[in-house]
Amino acid sequence: MVSAETAGRVDGRTARAERTRAAIVEAHLALISEGDLRPTGERIAERAGISLRTLWTNFKDMETLFEASGAELLRQQDAAWRPISPTLPLAKRVDAFCRQRAKLLQLIAPSARAAQMREPFSAQLRRNRLKHIARVRDEIEQLFAEELDRAGPARDQVVNAVVAASTWPAWSTLRDGLGLGVDAARAVMARTVGALLAEVAER
Repeated sequence: MVSAETAGRVDGRTARAERTRAAIVEAHLALISEGDLRPTGERIAERAGISLRTLWTNFKDMETLFEASGAELLRQQDAAWRPISPTLPLAKRVDAFCRQRAKLLQLIAPSARAAQMREPFSAQLRRNRLKHIARVRDEIEQLFAEELDRAGPARDQVVNAVVAASTWPAWSTLRDGLGLGVDAARAVMARTVGALLAEVAER
């Protein structure tokens, strides 16, 4: 039987390890947000106030750190996300959806830009991206179910088009490629999403 003292020491070590891991993830994301899109282990460890050895004791490689940082970004998005009523008129749903997508895309923008540089060489970053896409797809299918049900055989095509219009590659093109401000980029997204859904809503 484990004594209370031993259990306390184990719990203490576990809590310290969790705090260390959280500090590493926070340092990783902070450096990226500040423009260091490819922070090294040395810079992450220095920012977290730990040794390089401690960093690699907690994360065996960059892939496991990418996984933890990706999970933290999803948590941050979950905290910022607010449900939109599917009973609202289509125009109001499109507006609310695009306003929220713009806010969440701005939240992940630094990390998304960093991921673009490393994703061709990182299976974990590709998995992180697919998780974001799956969440957006689920929201679209629930929020615009009425319109999508009218699309018939074209349903999947419409869903894919709305997903494409409201995820990072399109947002990056609007913001970084075309140089649009957040409001202007959101307006383009809303026009695109609205047109796609209005077409099937009229059937």
